[in-house]
Amino acid sequence: MLACIAGIIAAVLLVGGAQLVLLGGSPYYVLAGLLIAVSAYFCFRGDWRGIWTYGALLLITLAWALWEGGGNFWALQARLFAPLVLGIWVAWPIIRQLGRSRLFAGGALLVMLPVFTLVYVNRTERVDVATLPAVATTGDWPVYGHDQGGSRFSDLTQINTANVAQLKPAWEYQTGVDRSELGFEVTPLMVNDSLYLCTSNNVIIALAPETGQQKWRFDPKVDSPPLAACRGVAYYEVPQSAGAKTACHKRIIFATTDARLMAVDSETGRLCAAFGANGTVDLKSGMGEIKSGYYYVSSAPTIIRGRVILGGWVRDNQELGEPSGVIRAFDATTGAFSWAWDMDHPDNPNEPTAGQTYSRGTANSWAPMSADENLGMVYVPTGNATPDYWGGSRSPGSEKYSSAVVALDAETGRVRWAFQTTHHDLWDYDVASQPTLVDLDLNGRKVPALIQATKRAELFVLDRRTGKPLVPVQERPVPQGAAAGDWTAPTQPFSTGDFSLDKIILSEAQMWGATPLDQLWCRIKFREARYDGPMTPPGLKPTITYPSYSGGVNWGSVSIDPVRQLMVVNWIRVANYTRLFTREEANRRGVSATADGHVTVDALLPQGGTPFAAQTAAFLSPLNIPCTQPPFGMIAAFDLGTNKMIWKRTLGTTADSGPFYTASHVPLPMGVPNMGGSLLTRAGLIFIGATQERKIRAFQSATGKLLWTYELPRSGHATPMTYLSRKNGRQYVVIAAGGNVAMGSPSGNYIVAFALPNNGSEK
Repeated sequence: MLACIAGIIAAVLLVGGAQLVLLGGSPYYVLAGLLIAVSAYFCFRGDWRGIWTYGALLLITLAWALWEGGGNFWALQARLFAPLVLGIWVAWPIIRQLGRSRLFAGGALLVMLPVFTLVYVNRTERVDVATLPAVATTGDWPVYGHDQGGSRFSDLTQINTANVAQLKPAWEYQTGVDRSELGFEVTPLMVNDSLYLCTSNNVIIALAPETGQQKWRFDPKVDSPPLAACRGVAYYEVPQSAGAKTACHKRIIFATTDARLMAVDSETGRLCAAFGANGTVDLKSGMGEIKSGYYYVSSAPTIIRGRVILGGWVRDNQELGEPSGVIRAFDATTGAFSWAWDMDHPDNPNEPTAGQTYSRGTANSWAPMSADENLGMVYVPTGNATPDYWGGSRSPGSEKYSSAVVALDAETGRVRWAFQTTHHDLWDYDVASQPTLVDLDLNGRKVPALIQATKRAELFVLDRRTGKPLVPVQERPVPQGAAAGDWTAPTQPFSTGDFSLDKIILSEAQMWGATPLDQLWCRIKFREARYDGPMTPPGLKPTITYPSYSGGVNWGSVSIDPVRQLMVVNWIRVANYTRLFTREEANRRGVSATADGHVTVDALLPQGGTPFAAQTAAFLSPLNIPCTQPPFGMIAAFDLGTNKMIWKRTLGTTADSGPFYTASHVPLPMGVPNMGGSLLTRAGLIFIGATQERKIRAFQSATGKLLWTYELPRSGHATPMTYLSRKNGRQYVVIAAGGNVAMGSPSGNYIVAFALPNNGSEK
C-alpha cells in the first residue's frame, strides 16, 4: 500500500517534472520522482538499498533547497518537510527494526520543526521610544479615520503596554444583518455619548458606548448588491446662530447602496426633513443610466467647510461607458448641490443640463478621502477607469487622473494638484487607501505632508500643499508589449528606500507549496505565464501580477502617531494570475455584462465594448494556497524622521487557514492575507484585526512585540477604534467582526468592545 502510494507520487513527479523541464524549469522533480520510485521498490522488498536511495534523495534535496532558498525558512520548509515525512512513511517497514532511541531521535526532529517555526519567524527589530506625557483628550472618535487626515491615532492612554494583557470583552452587539460577500467592515464613530455605525445594507444604528445597548435604528430599506459594503458614516453639527436651535442640529450623514445621500438626527434616528427632499438627496441625478449594482458609495462621506464630499464605487470590468466617477459636493445643512469634479470636464463644476450626463466611464473614487481645513483641500484617491485590463479607449481625463491622489479645492472643486501612482493602469491598481495627513519634522521645521499607500506596496510621501514628493520618486522602465489596440506606459513611479515595501522580483524558485506536488504545479503555471517583473502587461498568454489587485496596501491604509513620528502599515504579499480572451472566445462562452454587476471571483470579466474579455484571480495552487512564497501578510513600523523601517513581522497565523479554506488549527506564524487597518494610541499600542484568522491583536508600537490577542466570533476585516466613556471613565477598543467570504472567512455581524476589568469606577 505504502509503496503503491509512493509510486503514484513518483509518477506525478516524473510527468510533471518533465513538463517543467520542457518549459525551461528545474530538473529536480524528475530526479526526485526517479529516486522515489527506486526507493519505494526496494523498501517494498525490505531491502536496505531503499533507505540508502532515499537518503541520497534527501541529500540532493537539501543541497537543492539551500541553493534555491538560501536561509529562508519557508523556502526550506516547502522543500524539506514533505520529503522527510514521505521518507519515514515509505521506509517504515525497515524503520520498525530500529531501536527505540533512534526512533525517538527521528520523532524529536519532526517535533522540533514547528517549534523552530514559532521562534524563527517571529523576530522583530527593536528601538526605544521615550515615555510621552499625558495630554487632555475628549476621548471621542468623531471621524472615520479619527480625524480628517485619517491618522487612526488616539491620545488615550488608560490602556497601555503594561496592562493591555488584561483586556477583556466588555460587551458584544449583533446587527442582525448578514448579507454581503464582503462582510461587515465598518469603523464606528463615537460622538455625543453614542456609537454610530452602518451595516452592509446601510442600516444606521446608535449604541450606548458603555453597554452596546441599541438606542435607535434607521433602515433606509435598500436592495443591496451582492458586493455591498458600508465602511462608515459622517457626523455633522449645523452651525447655530445666537439664540436659535436648528432642527436636526446634530446629524449622521451617509450614502446608500442604491445611490442616495441621507441625513438622520443623531439623537433620534429620524430623517432630517430640511436636508434634500425629506432627508434624501438623489445621487443618480446627472448620472444617466445606472444598472442595479453598478454604482454606490462604500466609504464614509468627507465633510469640510460645510460641504459633504463623496465619490462612488463603480462595478469593474463589465462594459465601456459605465457610470461616471464624478466627485460631488453638497451643502451639509440643506443637501443642496455645491459643485462637481468631472475629470473629463474639470473646468465645469456645474450639474449637467437637461439631456446631458457626467462623463461616463471615468475613473472613480471609492476609497476614503481626507481633508485639510486650513488649506481648504480635499484629497481624493482615485481608482482605475473601467475596464481594468484593456485601456485602449480611455478618455484624456481618465488617463491623467486615474490611480492617483488628487487635491481638490473644497469650496470650488477645482484641481489644486495631482500625483499619479500608476500610469495607464492595466492591473486594477486603484488607490484604495485613504491619503493620510501628517505634519513631518524636517530640518527643524514642520512640513504638511500626505502619505499615500498603494496596492503596489509603494508608499509615496508628498507635500500636501503642492503634491511634490518629499521622499524621492523614481520613474523606472517597466515591461512593454500590451494587447492589440492598447499601449503601456514606458515608465512607472517607484518610491525609494524602505517606502518601497516589496522589492521582490518573482522567480520559479519562489513558487511555493504545502507539498512538492502543488509546488510543482505552481512552478509549471509560473513557467507557462509571462512575468517580466513588476507591471508586466496582460495579454492572451497568462501573466503574473505581483503585488495583486488586493495589495500591497488596500483600504486599511496606514496609521500614524504624529507625536512619535511613527507610521504603521500592514500589507498583503500574494500574486494574481491574469489572462485576456478574444471577443470571439468570450462570445462563444456566452460572456456578457450582467444585469446586477455580480461576477464570481474566477469568472470571465466581459469588458464589453473592448476587443478582449479577461480572467483574473489570486495565484493559488489546487489546494487554494498561494503559489508565492510566505509570508503572505506583514506589518511594519517606520520612523518618519529618518524614513527607515524600524521593525517588521508577519501578521497572522495559520490557525484558521489551510488547504481548501479549511482551518488547520495549527498557529504557525506564517503571515496571512489581511484586509483592514490598524489603530495607534499615545500609550504606544497598535490594535489590529484584518487577518483571515479570527483574532484581534495588540502590539507594542516601538518594537513590534505582541502583547495581547483575543479570538473574535468572526475575523475582523475592519479598522478598530477607541474611545473614553464620559459616564464611567473607561477606555474601550471596538472592532467589527464580520468575516469575508472572498477571503474564506465566514460572514457575521458582530461589534465587539474590549476594556480593562471594571475597577468599580463605573457610575
